[in-house]
Amino acid sequence: MRLDVTGHHVEVTAPLREYVVNKIEKIERHFDRVTNVHCILTVEKQGHKAEATVSVNGANIYADATEDSMYAAIDGLVDKLDRQVRKYKEKNTDHHARDSDKRQYS
Repeated sequence: MRLDVTGHHVEVTAPLREYVVNKIEKIERHFDRVTNVHCILTVEKQGHKAEATVSVNGANIYADATEDSMYAAIDGLVDKLDRQVRKYKEKNTDHHARDSDKRQYS
């Protein structure tokens, strides 16, 4: 998995980058076909914004979160991405194979 972390109006420090990497690894545990993650951290007037695009098997999943602190925005972003990745994984799972196994043993 390739992870790019960029900052817009904010310097991406080593601890901030490490925090993003640790949180994004949570997504990779749920779905191992994540190929590329691009995360953008932004400071705006109303707060801190974290947004990311995750590339999985030819599809792109996008999420963003705005909070008062950057770390809270990253946490919210990872929660949203995790939900979307699990939904994508569930959608691509072949559920009909399980139904045929049930009929065979019934």
